[in-house]
Amino acid sequence: MASTETPGTGPSATDAHVKDNYELFGLEAGLDALEVGVIGRRPLPQRVGRTLREKTLPPVVAIVVLLAIWQALISFKIVDDPSKLPSPGAVWGEVEDAWLEGKLLGYIWTSVSRGLFGFLLALAIGTPLGLVVARVKFVRAAIGPILSGLQSLPSVAWVPPAVIWLGLEPSMMYAVILLGAVPSIANGLVSGVDQVPPLFLRAGRTMGATGLRGTWHIVLPAALPGYVAGLKQGWAFSWRSLMAAEIIASSPELGVGLGQLLENGRTASSMSMVFLAIFLILFVGIAIDLLIFSPVERWVLRTRGLLVKS
Repeated sequence: MASTETPGTGPSATDAHVKDNYELFGLEAGLDALEVGVIGRRPLPQRVGRTLREKTLPPVVAIVVLLAIWQALISFKIVDDPSKLPSPGAVWGEVEDAWLEGKLLGYIWTSVSRGLFGFLLALAIGTPLGLVVARVKFVRAAIGPILSGLQSLPSVAWVPPAVIWLGLEPSMMYAVILLGAVPSIANGLVSGVDQVPPLFLRAGRTMGATGLRGTWHIVLPAALPGYVAGLKQGWAFSWRSLMAAEIIASSPELGVGLGQLLENGRTASSMSMVFLAIFLILFVGIAIDLLIFSPVERWVLRTRGLLVKS
């Protein structure tokens, strides 16, 4: 007898359909499990242990190795001239002397307060400047190349004219910081705006986000990764500009910052003081990056799904 079942019907077709649905369900469940595994946060003890193991231990080991090599150069008389390379103990003695005299924190605070205040001024100027350059074609054609040129200009070149214009005053320090940091912040924002997908802008205009509203709700959030990169570079330029100004320009009214401490060590031919200043400058730069910019950068990446939560 001929079969009355049409193709695609009957028990076999039903079984195949159920099997396909089961496979799709399994695949979907697997993707859900994968997603949950990526997004879910580990218990606090595991996260602390992982942080200590992956982020704290490597730099500690590197510092220990560096100190061991440094001490070996002194102990084995490879470098036996203290005026060229002091021992770690001599540098640590300089730290203790500055601490007991109550000057160590003063050196750090003098430079950090100037650097952060100058950076905030550069942020207030560089952000709107970057937006204007990025959004107005005429302004971009007029001053875009100038900003790029200023960014490549060594910040130490601004110290002599700043001293002549403003004298040995704190305003001179801030002028040097601004001239070094504003181009980096503005160019970082311009780069971020250039990378905003046009679809975002069209969608924003469709929803009525135009003008300042579109800039605040569409352009700036989308340009945030490039903007944060510009901020990090702007801080680096701020810090280097400040150190250059403190090394070259000295006055009792300006106080003694880390750059001036470095210059005082050179003048006194004290390599232990020179090394102390270098280490403090390096320490502040690393601390600001770890405490401020790295958390902001991780937050930006995490909100865009580019950084796995752990």
